[in-house]
Amino acid sequence: MRRIESCFQRLADQKRKALIPFVTAGDPVKEVTVPLMHAMVDAGADIIELGVPFSDPMADGPVIQLACERALAHNTSTRDILDMVKTFRETNADTPVVLMGYLNPVEVMGYEAFAKAAAQAGVDGVLLVDLPPEEALDVKPLMDAQGLDMIFLVAPTTSDARIKLIGQAGSGYLYYVSLKGVTGSATLNVDEVASRVETIRNLAQLPIGVGFGIKDAESAQAVSRVADGVVVGSALVNQIAENKDTPNAINDAVGGILSAMRNAMDQ
Repeated sequence: MRRIESCFQRLADQKRKALIPFVTAGDPVKEVTVPLMHAMVDAGADIIELGVPFSDPMADGPVIQLACERALAHNTSTRDILDMVKTFRETNADTPVVLMGYLNPVEVMGYEAFAKAAAQAGVDGVLLVDLPPEEALDVKPLMDAQGLDMIFLVAPTTSDARIKLIGQAGSGYLYYVSLKGVTGSATLNVDEVASRVETIRNLAQLPIGVGFGIKDAESAQAVSRVADGVVVGSALVNQIAENKDTPNAINDAVGGILSAMRNAMDQ
């Protein structure tokens, strides 16, 4: 059983939900990322989404755009990020790691070379926001061959037929984008999320992680009532930005938010 599937199975047995933090690798400097990954696990993270910085992150709002700029200013590369995961794996063999980003850096490395290197480093899944399942037919077999889950996005506007397709094409979990717009968008309507998640459950047989609009313990708790996983990104990246000149404070700042979310979700 792959690490992501095992994680969701364990949580389901415990009647708990996955807390899935997102941070951009290399933000604000490369040396911060691996200790931060461990700090997030200590604070209650079940799966880590590690952003691969890209110069044109079109699906992201200004918070994560700026995180990409900070990481790229220190020349954070895809191979650097794979090295970070490899280092993380030296002392954590259980927590799934998903690389989240855009197609271009993977294309530059080459799909097969990327898949092999990612698997060897200890990556568990890949979410490429600009690679829809219809265009992933050549990529997915290469990822499957290396035991990597391909995770796809479902939007509020995704048709039922397409949700079925995504459920068949993907593995690991589905990422439901709970708001129209870019990351960091404003108000979350939990009733709408609940209704949409129910529809997705009837069409796809994968765990559902919900992201966008989750900012604090209250919103994390509310979403955890209806989804299998809660994805939080911009709220954490904001803390990194606020502490970019004092990197030693980042672990506590991010860990504090995650601990509060974990406690609320487990109540």
